[in-house]
Amino acid sequence: MTSLFSKVAGTLVLALCLGILPLFAQSNFGDLADGPYERLVIRGAMVLPGHGGPPVGPYDIVIEGNKIADMIPFDPVTAKRRGAVERVSGDRVIDATGKYVMPGMIDLHMHLRQEPMPIEYVYYLKLAHGVTTLVPAPDRGLENAIAEAKRSDANEILAPRMFPIWNWGQQTGHDREFIEDPKNAMQIAQEMVAKGAHVVNVGDLGWSQELLGAVCKAVTAAGGITTYHIPPSTTSVTHAVDAARLGVTMIEHHYAYAESSLDRTVQDFSRNYNFNDESERFRQAGHVWLEANKERLLTEVADSLVAYGVTMLPTRVVYEANRDLLRAGSLPWHEKYTHQALIRWNGPDPNYHGAYHYDWTSDDEYYWTYAFDLWGDLIYEFNKRGGRVAYGTDDNYIFATPGFSNIRELQLMRETGLHTLEVLKAATHNSAKTLRQEKLGLVRPGYAADLIIVDASPLYNLRFMYSFGALTLDKDGNMVRKGGISHTIKDGIVINNAKLMEKVEEMVADSKKGVEPSALEAPFVIPKKK
Repeated sequence: MTSLFSKVAGTLVLALCLGILPLFAQSNFGDLADGPYERLVIRGAMVLPGHGGPPVGPYDIVIEGNKIADMIPFDPVTAKRRGAVERVSGDRVIDATGKYVMPGMIDLHMHLRQEPMPIEYVYYLKLAHGVTTLVPAPDRGLENAIAEAKRSDANEILAPRMFPIWNWGQQTGHDREFIEDPKNAMQIAQEMVAKGAHVVNVGDLGWSQELLGAVCKAVTAAGGITTYHIPPSTTSVTHAVDAARLGVTMIEHHYAYAESSLDRTVQDFSRNYNFNDESERFRQAGHVWLEANKERLLTEVADSLVAYGVTMLPTRVVYEANRDLLRAGSLPWHEKYTHQALIRWNGPDPNYHGAYHYDWTSDDEYYWTYAFDLWGDLIYEFNKRGGRVAYGTDDNYIFATPGFSNIRELQLMRETGLHTLEVLKAATHNSAKTLRQEKLGLVRPGYAADLIIVDASPLYNLRFMYSFGALTLDKDGNMVRKGGISHTIKDGIVINNAKLMEKVEEMVADSKKGVEPSALEAPFVIPKKK
């Protein structure tokens, strides 16, 4: 058996050397995607590098397998110095003249939800809107999330690369008493990382600063990162500045920032508050920003967060419905691209998480409008002082349709006052650094071939990154629609995004067959004639 294996292996090696077999096995995704290639060339592209620098180019970008191998400049100065030369070629050449290449975006917090919504629905929308890496909550179970991540790594499925979120102590077999003993944190962290954990959720540990600090230190030492959705139920013990001081890698969402600036140690909860009543919980999560000491928040709190080195992960898009419910329910892509399962789960319906708008008032929208403005000011001040702002959507909840929500999140980050280059940096390089993935998030040789090709400049208009692009005027003054991400390249695989959107459209159309209008839609739907 060993002799036979050696002969076969030797034959394969010889065939590779002679060029009889391709060095990189190509994927089998039909007309949706192809690759990786021994050599792929993106020719004549302007490059947004990802680190905050301006566009530069044009470049011929050479990709070998799943890595960027070379970037050959063809600007007028270098072209004159070089003289007439033959342009580099490969197994496939993509003409990117007039187009923009940037790193694939990294969504550090999102959801996959459950059936009947196909998991491919999320993958395809994310890829078509430029997301090449996900940190998903394990909505379908951690075992499923791990399996999906491995299948993506092996390019067995057409999906972004994934780093599923593990809860502290998960899959170690230890009881609660052992898991909650700070002395055991290093052992548990090492066991989890050995089993494949990388992103560890510490959301249930805020009741004990000693435990939270020990866990954050241990997970970081073991090579992972910690993510913290700070629940309002424990902000009296651990608010955002506390979490930063204790070593949390990234704080998700908006919670516990306003609470860090209060003139007391607790939020002034309503007299009928119940944490498990989602409508009241989210109402009060907006209202607490009115209690914030604004001066302290934008100076002392911002300075402390920067000094302790925590990453801010806003996910603003998933909360935008709170400040304008009618807008959220009438977004133009819902009919064609929002799966009916999401329409149902968006509610309002007290039986579903995140569907809490069943008694949402104009006062509530005012609270959240105020909260968005002050929260945006905090993000701006944090960034200005040198803090790291990263990128996530928390989507598949609260009218945040995957993919579309990724571009909207960029717009909402721009709304805070961050420069567009800073926004794109947050979605790429900053998120890669936060995730501790040093070969993601930049367009440069030696980095992973996770790239997106945009048909018009995102720096000019972030709306160009939507699958449907944006309206603008051509040189003759005619209204035209430009933009869209023509190709997403993940791990060297070139994806046809228009074909992905066609598949999404089919899934959504099938999901809406025979479905009655939702409670939000009903007043605006023309009744069918009998």
